[in-house]
Formats: sequence, C-alpha cells, structure tokens
Amino acid sequence: MTALRPERESASYGRRPHEDSGTLGDAQATRYLPAYDGTAAPYEPPADDETVALRRAEPPGGPVTARRPPAGADAAPGGRAARRRAAKGRHGRRRKGAAPQPPASSGGGDPGAPLSRVEARRLAKARRPGPGVIASRVIGEVFITTGVLMLLFVTYQLWWTNVRAHAQAGSEASQLQDDWASGRRNPGAFEPGQGFALLHIPELDVVVPIAEGISSKKVLDRGMVGHYAEGALKTAMPSARTGNFGLAGHRNTHGEPFRYINRLEPGDPIIVETQDTYYVYKTASMLPVTPPSNVSVLDPVPKGSGFTTPGRYITLTTCTPEFTSKYRLIVWGKMVEERPRSKGKPDALVS
Repeated sequence: MTALRPERESASYGRRPHEDSGTLGDAQATRYLPAYDGTAAPYEPPADDETVALRRAEPPGGPVTARRPPAGADAAPGGRAARRRAAKGRHGRRRKGAAPQPPASSGGGDPGAPLSRVEARRLAKARRPGPGVIASRVIGEVFITTGVLMLLFVTYQLWWTNVRAHAQAGSEASQLQDDWASGRRNPGAFEPGQGFALLHIPELDVVVPIAEGISSKKVLDRGMVGHYAEGALKTAMPSARTGNFGLAGHRNTHGEPFRYINRLEPGDPIIVETQDTYYVYKTASMLPVTPPSNVSVLDPVPKGSGFTTPGRYITLTTCTPEFTSKYRLIVWGKMVEERPRSKGKPDALVS
C-alpha cells in the first residue's frame, strides 16, 4: 500500500506548520511524508537561521497549553493542606482571643514564636523592679505613713482634746453646782483632783472649774484649772485673810482655759465663786515671759507683781509661747470685793 503524501510536497517542504495554509490550524497544517517502512510519521522541521532552539513535537490532538496557577496560590508542593501546614510553621498558631506575645529577645527572630524557659526567665528578670526602685517606694510609703500619723496626732491634740476636756469640765461644773444647791458638799479641805470652786473671767468668756492640785491627768488635762496646794508650791485659799491664790491652766489643748489671758488689761475682773462666797479680783499686772523655775511669782507677796505689802492676791500661770512649754506667762490680780452668795452675783457677772 502506498502511504499518504501531502498534496503539495514541494511547496510545503521545509516550512513550519503555521506557515502553510492560513485556513487550517496548527494541527491541520502538519504535513506527513512517507516513511521508509511505509507508514506515515510526523514531520519535524529542521532548525533554521532564525532560531536554533529545540522544538517539541506537538501531540496529534493539538498543542498543549500549560495552565498557570491561580493568583495568590502557593508554589509549595503537596497541595493545599501542605501549604497550610507550612504557613502555620512559619507564623505559629495563635489562640483565639489571646494577646500577641512580646519578642523573646532583641536579636531578631519570629516575635510570635513561643518563649523558651531561659528567655521567659530573662524577660521576667528584666521586668522586675531594681533595688533602687524598691528602696524609693519603701521610703515614699514611710514618709506618707509618717505624715498621716502626724496629721492624726495634730488633729487629736488641737481638736479632740479640747472637745473631750470641755465635756469633762462642763460635767464637773454642773455636778459642783448641784452639790452646792443640795448641801451635799461642805467647805473645808479637798482631795487632790476634787473641784471646789468656779473661775469666771468675763472679758474672755471663761467659766471653768477649779480643782485641788495641778496634776495633769486628774486636773489640767480634764479642762479644769488647778490650785497650787502641794509642797513648796502651796498657796493660800481665797478665804484666807492674806496670801496669794495661785492657779495653773493650759493655754493650748485640753480645753485651753488660759489661752487668751495675755489679753487681760489692768482693771479687768477675775471672779472666784465658791459654795457660799464670790471673791472679786481686779487685774493688776502681767509678766509676759519668765522661766518655769521662777516660783517666786507664787510668793505671798509675789516678786515682779508690783505688790509691796501682804494682801489678798491671785496669780494665773500658763505656758508661753503658744503650743510650747518653754516659758511661763503670769497674770496677777488683787481682791477688791468679797460678796456672799446670799446677796446675789457681783456686778461683774451681772453686767
């Protein structure tokens, strides 16, 4: 049998398949020449001067067109599952809702990778405050605590002690007047801390109980004024025919009954009220500053008072300057009237 031969052998010999007929496709343009064994074989054009690249024979069904991978597809072999595993290995798996971890070190690397034990310890140590920071915090807390305690102490001294002392002194004055009215208390010797009279200073709006002794705990800190009646500091009672009636009181805190005695002027009245008598004194002189050891101000004729002869005097003593106890402030007065209670109050108390 004779093999098939192209219709125009001479015209198509040596041409490329696409150069043949413009009406046929590449597959149809392929020409076949008779083989030596009598069978038809695909024609392979030789290389020409235009190109020496190797040419691949096309299958009979037409040219093979390579498919491009879709945009964004990973070139990693193994399919979609393999690509997902590779992505997880690079970026690490995050828990849902978990905050990203800081980088383990400043030396680079994946910031999302889990920390090793050594890196975690190093990071915790870097976050831990140093000795200087801890010391500054402790010192600051000590200062704050000390300031709060000092503020509480000042509040207690300047406010609460006055409130408590006023209440105690008021209760003692009421009890004293009730005893006088009922006749349960008789004039005579008094026990230390026992109230026996009332002190009135009208110019200063002061009414305060007078108790026996100058004990801080039993008398002065309870808002009362104390009568010097012990040992070398013992002074006369108001009822004595001659002598100096000495009194002590707080200028600040604990009721502060003598806080403003520095405002007294000559002639201002000072009244001592007892169970049966009013003793009226007039302010005579003042010693603004003297050492606490100057006990001569309590003598029957006090030194520095201006008195030169025995008489019936009163001496008020307190601390100065305010809020200190470094010195003493002294006020003297001279008795000008002794009035029985049966005759009513003296004019200084009525007006």
